[in-house]
Amino acid sequence: MAGPVLLCTDGSEAALDALRHGLELLGSDRDLVLVTVTEPEDPSLVTGGGFQGSVMTPDEFDAMAGARHHAALDVLAHTAAALGLDGPRQEVLEGTVGPAICAYAQDQRASAIVVGSRGRRGLKRALLGSVSDHLVRHASCPLIITGVTAPD
Repeated sequence: MAGPVLLCTDGSEAALDALRHGLELLGSDRDLVLVTVTEPEDPSLVTGGGFQGSVMTPDEFDAMAGARHHAALDVLAHTAAALGLDGPRQEVLEGTVGPAICAYAQDQRASAIVVGSRGRRGLKRALLGSVSDHLVRHASCPLIITGVTAPD
């Protein structure tokens, strides 16, 4: 049995366009999982570090993390509605984006990953990093990268 197709989004219009193009290629009659990734909050906000004390309480930290998770769920709900998908699975992953997607894809035995690329080149890409570049190098399944190249 083939695993799910992961539709990865950051909530941007570019990501929606990328997923639309990916679905045109693959079709929407598959097991689809909408995926977004949140990076974990810095625990030193509560624990402090070095000579710096904490800047928030554990309750404030938990509230901030909860708000980030709810915002991620909103991104997934908006993406499902914008793509006209009825009831796809939705997953909020936590961690560094590229590695989190790769680990989830491997765990789920994904049949494909669909993701957009902002098309950064040269120095901008070296400084900002690239999720799609990480996925090309580390994904355990086929990868569909769609998007337009942004001017340097």
